[in-house]
Amino acid sequence: MKKRVAILISGGGSNMEALVRDMDESHPAEPVLVLANNPNAGGLAKAEARGIPTACIDHRLYKGDRPAFEAALHSALEKAAPDIICLAGFMRILTPAFTSRWQGKMLNIHPSILPLFRGLHTHQRALEAGMAVHGCTVHEVTGELDGGPILGQAVIGVRAGDTPDDLAARILPMEHRLYPAVLKRFALGERGKLAHLGG
Repeated sequence: MKKRVAILISGGGSNMEALVRDMDESHPAEPVLVLANNPNAGGLAKAEARGIPTACIDHRLYKGDRPAFEAALHSALEKAAPDIICLAGFMRILTPAFTSRWQGKMLNIHPSILPLFRGLHTHQRALEAGMAVHGCTVHEVTGELDGGPILGQAVIGVRAGDTPDDLAARILPMEHRLYPAVLKRFALGERGKLAHLGG
């Protein structure tokens, strides 16, 4: 029996596409829902074109009421009955009250070598810190921001003259390889750390 995967997005969904492309007939998991918090998220149309059910819980309709937004999010996910939830560029911070309900089932990809540079603006912060390497991390989601168990990391070298955009452009292809590899292992019950080296 394949594991059921729900993917949460906020924008174009490039990591979502990478995950979906990897979930072929031989894969231990299958996509059952792509859910966005933004009705204009380009990834929704991409998912629909692939025949994947989609949903949108527009966070702007719940301004100032995060519990109501998360209740709607939880309800939409419950209907899809996922075994695994992948946050793929989902740009909303989820409260511990929400994440605890899906503990052990939720993954996220973060654009830094955690535990370094949790939160936003990771590429700029890496450059300001004078890092020789940078990268991305797939981790389990817990109530601690970007603080769950690390399942995989990819590392690239920082070059002289790099800008945040340069780092983002070189890390994104690593994300597209790392996240599917970790998801496949996770769906098979393997939670050991996976490492990828980049350029």
